[in-house]
Parts: sequence; structure tokens; C-alpha cells
Amino acid sequence: MSDIIASPTASGQMPVAKTAVLLVNLGTPEAPTATAVRRYLAEFLSDPRVIETPRWLWWPILHGVILRIRPARSAHAYSSIWTGQGSPLLVHSRELAAKLCDAFAPDSVRVELGMRYGNPSVRETITRLHAEGVRRLLVLPLYPQYSAASTGSAFDAVTRALQALRWPPELRFINDYHDDTRYVDALAASVQAYWRDHGRAQKLLLSFHGLPRRCIDRGDPYLDHCRATAQRLRARLDLGEEECALSFQSRVGREVWIQPYTEELLDRWPGEGVRRIQILCPGFAADCLETLEEIAIRGRARFIAAGGESLEYIPALNAERTHVDMLAALIRRHLQGWTKEAHAGA
Repeated sequence: MSDIIASPTASGQMPVAKTAVLLVNLGTPEAPTATAVRRYLAEFLSDPRVIETPRWLWWPILHGVILRIRPARSAHAYSSIWTGQGSPLLVHSRELAAKLCDAFAPDSVRVELGMRYGNPSVRETITRLHAEGVRRLLVLPLYPQYSAASTGSAFDAVTRALQALRWPPELRFINDYHDDTRYVDALAASVQAYWRDHGRAQKLLLSFHGLPRRCIDRGDPYLDHCRATAQRLRARLDLGEEECALSFQSRVGREVWIQPYTEELLDRWPGEGVRRIQILCPGFAADCLETLEEIAIRGRARFIAAGGESLEYIPALNAERTHVDMLAALIRRHLQGWTKEAHAGA
């Protein structure tokens, strides 16, 4: 299928249209400082997809309490995982985008990264791609399981950016890939590789980011998607539910979130004779604060304080070859009809 053409240039020539893939991840502060974290949290916690509380009620809480207290505490957490290259989430996401770009012919598909909050922003990336002649845009949020607070918010950011363009590109959007066979195979391969190097623990815990229960009650499919991923991964690893448990982390506030809570399992298991566990976080495409600090640092300390001996964190897929190959295949499948590349290796 031949490429469509954009509008004529001043010389009257018609430039060849371009196809781009926009990877969207959550985002990160620009530095592990209270000032940078406050700016990041203000954007993140102002998103009505993330906080569904009415603005008139939420705004005084956010600006009068949270943004006065939380930035310093969060900055300390970020400083514990910060690297010489910057935020792990940004480092891994950029590397993933670069390797995915290399997986396609340079004149057929471009792969760019946009962060939902912070930089490089979704709006700035789309605006630049548009200025460079991109006429077809495939958006891939790096959230395997759909939730309105993550994937839905990414869709909002993309459509707002497109509204500012007089001639927006054609748009395709990948909602989720929670049960994609190659995704599950990549997760299984990462666990098996870890086992070969470190041996197997008594339990493997699959810890996903949590979500308030009311979000599920309102129709969010996130819980079903997490359960489906866990079920398929257990089958791929030949593990039962007792050997491979499912839990949810990152709970804040007093309301009920989806359960079981990761922190409660870490407190309870040592008393039940579980001394060594390994944790995988399948909902995170790249390592970040929630995996490296919440699980690998604080989670380990919590488990050991409760009487456990060892908590080992199995890294996210990041820019590993299995992850790149899996996402490249997913992209090719969704590019069908747009590029010749879509028919190669899908």
C-alpha cells in the first residue's frame, strides 16, 4: 500500500507522508528534589482521571496539604534510586524507544517517547512529529493492563494535543496487551532467567499497581486484566496459585482498594513459614519508583522486619531483547494497512 501524501510545500512538491509510533509512559520528576517533585506531583495529581474527586473538594487538599508535605518525602524516595543518567523510568523508556526504532527500517516507521506527566511531554512530541511531516500516528501506552487512570489518561493527552493541530494525523491507539502471548512469554522468560541465576524462592509474587475499588465498580477492566495476566503467566511457568500469588501495591488514602494488598502479604507470610520470596511487577514496562524503591527497598525491609529472610525483586522487562521483539510485533500488527513493515515479522 502506497503512502498518502501531505499538503503541498511552498515549491509545489508533495512530501511523502511519514508513520510514527508514540510510546507513552507515566513520567518522572526532572530531579530528585522537592521543587522538581512538587511540580511533577501538581501535574499528576491534577489529572481528573487519576483523582476523580470533585475539583472543588480536591483542590484545597492538593494545594493546601499534599503539595506542602509530600514532595520532600517523595524526593527522598527518588534520590534512593536516581542514577547518573537520571530517573530510571526515563532512562529505560528512552532506551526502549531507541531499540524499537532500530527494529524498523529508518525510512518507514519512527518510534518516539512521550511522558504523560513531565518531559518529554506528549504534547511537545506530537507537535514536533507533526511539524516533521508525520501523517499517521500509532499510540502505544506502556501499560499492559488498561485502566482509566493510566491508559485512559494517555488517550486524553494525545487527543488534546491533536486538537491544537489544523490537520491532525490519522490516529490508532493500542488499549492494552495484557493477554498478548508474546508479552506473557517475555515475562516468563525473565522469571526463568532469574531462576537460572539465583534459584527459586518459596513463592513468586506478582505485584501490580493498585486501584481504588470504586474504579472497578464503575466499569474499569483493570482487575480482570491483571488476573488474566497472572493466570496466563502461571500457566506458562507451570505454577499454581499457592506458588504464584497476585497482589496490588501503592495504595494511598483510607478508601478500599483492590485486594489483596502487597504490603499485607509481606507482613503475613513470614508468620506462615514463608522465608524467601521473589517479586515480579508485570504491570510496569520499565523500572521506576514503584518497583525499585517501593518493592526492592521498602518492601524488602518490611518483609525482613516481619521475620522473612530474603525478598528478591525480578527486574521489569525494560529494554531487554524479548521486550523489544514483543513490542515490535505488537506494533507491526497494529500498523496493518499503513506500512509494508507491518507484514514483516508480525
